[in-house]
Amino acid sequence: MTSFDTSPQLNVWRALLALSVVFVMLATTGWTALRSHGVTTPLQASLSSWEHGRLHGHRLPDPDATPARLSRFFASLTAQERTVLARRYPLAVGNMNGAPVALRYEANHLALGRQRKVELKRMHDPRLTPAGQQEAGRRMHRYEQLMSRGRQILAFDPEASGRVAEVLGDLQRAQRVSVVVPGVDTDLLTFQRTYRPYSAPVGMAKSLYAAERAASPGTRTAVIAWADYTAPAGLGIESATGVRAAQGALRLNALLRALPGRAPVSLFCHSYGSVVCGVAAHALPRRVADIAVAGSPGMRVEKAAHLHTSARVWAMRDASDWIQDVPYLELGGLGHGADPVSSAFGSRVLSAQRAKGHAGYFEPGTDSLLNFAEIGVGAYRSVRCAHDDGACRAGLSGAAAAQRA
Repeated sequence: MTSFDTSPQLNVWRALLALSVVFVMLATTGWTALRSHGVTTPLQASLSSWEHGRLHGHRLPDPDATPARLSRFFASLTAQERTVLARRYPLAVGNMNGAPVALRYEANHLALGRQRKVELKRMHDPRLTPAGQQEAGRRMHRYEQLMSRGRQILAFDPEASGRVAEVLGDLQRAQRVSVVVPGVDTDLLTFQRTYRPYSAPVGMAKSLYAAERAASPGTRTAVIAWADYTAPAGLGIESATGVRAAQGALRLNALLRALPGRAPVSLFCHSYGSVVCGVAAHALPRRVADIAVAGSPGMRVEKAAHLHTSARVWAMRDASDWIQDVPYLELGGLGHGADPVSSAFGSRVLSAQRAKGHAGYFEPGTDSLLNFAEIGVGAYRSVRCAHDDGACRAGLSGAAAAQRA
């Protein structure tokens, strides 16, 4: 979820920016200290079982081993052996970077089924309040939706508000891969929605996937709706700092390093998701060709060059997007730095006409979606720039030729 009733929350955001470094320390370290520790989550339990597990008497590899090491391990197994591991340790395998993507889909389907049964019991648990039972019902129905035929769940963690990632298309055979990185209030329950579907990760990814196929029918594309990080809740202290972005950046880079094949990857980062992409930028694999941000509050740097990435950096903002009223600065850890669409920042500024506000960048028929699609398929010369100053398309002829080669 990435759109809000603006003015009261923006006032809160501005007030937060004026707070001191001491308050930031209290809000971050103090908040962390209050988090519950020592509680084993379902994913942790599955990983612990894997670490103590054996196959034909042999120990299993470290689940935190490199994707290449884990890929070699799974490649050495028979199909039956891989299935056995997915059934024994579904959450571990379903979230294991380096495991075959098809096996991760299978494992996460099993994990979702088990969690569905947990929530079904909680729906009728008399120890829960009516609100708690309703929450269990909503989660159960979400799990059922994610288990629907044909859905490809690449990551799933039911803990707290939940994390999830879904693939559209054939990730194994894709010639171009796009990753949608959403912003605040993104979790299992907001991963998709019926009302205003293009403001939720699944709707964003579906819209982009369809637009890419229309832009280049002969290009095999895959799009990942990536909500596999703990996003900030609302426009409070979490969204004003880079704490969640730093955590998300580690997870994003872990995903990118484990993607199969060598296809170029484009990141499409919305709202706070652009903060995540900004923090991740310096460590991105070289196959990441593009970082495109929309409705960004900043990328934690003052200039695009400070991202230290070989990827092309694109930025857009609709004229009616309230995010433009957020102070573009960083003070004592609060705020996210310069405006990515400003001339001083140095990104390639794209048109976002017809996006209609902060949550409309993936709406069909918008310049923003068309631009995303052209970037996603590597058709850089077809993008619609916001200005006619030449900076947007500088050097793209060579880039396009390299992509065709």
